[in-house]
Amino acid sequence: MTIGSDVLSLAGKRALVVGGSSGIGNGIAQLFRSQGAAVRVWGTRASAADYAGEKGSDLTGLEYERVDVSDPAAIDGAGSFPDGLDILVLAQGAVVYRRKEFEIETFRRVVDVNLTSVMHCCTRFYPAIRERKGSIIVISSIGAYKSVIGNPAYAASKAGVVGLTRTLGDAWAREGVRVNGIAPGMIATKMTAVTTEHPERLQAALDTISLGRLGLPEDVATTALFLVSPLAGYITGQTLVVDGGRSL
Repeated sequence: MTIGSDVLSLAGKRALVVGGSSGIGNGIAQLFRSQGAAVRVWGTRASAADYAGEKGSDLTGLEYERVDVSDPAAIDGAGSFPDGLDILVLAQGAVVYRRKEFEIETFRRVVDVNLTSVMHCCTRFYPAIRERKGSIIVISSIGAYKSVIGNPAYAASKAGVVGLTRTLGDAWAREGVRVNGIAPGMIATKMTAVTTEHPERLQAALDTISLGRLGLPEDVATTALFLVSPLAGYITGQTLVVDGGRSL
């Protein structure tokens, strides 16, 4: 393959980023937009204006749709892509602290968002992605590979999507659809603020990261761009760890 200057261009591509209203998903959505894609994001608030001024949320140039993925009917009722879909990014995520995930109802709720809704979104949009021989990216976590002592539902669900990515990547590659994942480490987002906004907890986390810094949403976004590009055309079913060496 000859690598041209446009190998990372997404001009003419259509992308949906679930959980794209903030954090990692928003970083991916904005990078894809900057590379020429038309990007729709799903969030839980009534309108894009409800995210205005919030750190980690930039909906400039993005099409916004309110969809709560904890509600299966909302996924089924969301807008379709009759002309096909090139890229589906599943960046939705839930975590509940203070050992609440040891309570079975909370456990189920977190698993429903982090795992069950991922499968639901994949099957909902698979026909549109197959039409364009597109690509799916699933955001997991390094918590899939180690203990997350206070969050059993988060750890189990993130391990689950690694297995799901592997299986769908195998099954759907035969139809021309690649499915891959990313397992981020400690990324500076709203979800990790419980650690990053407390100096002692932050320092303890930094001490475990080989590169000595927190990850940023753009660190994950550039990996996602690689995975949907022709450069990754022979990769499917894999989950890439992007954690600055924390899991080492």
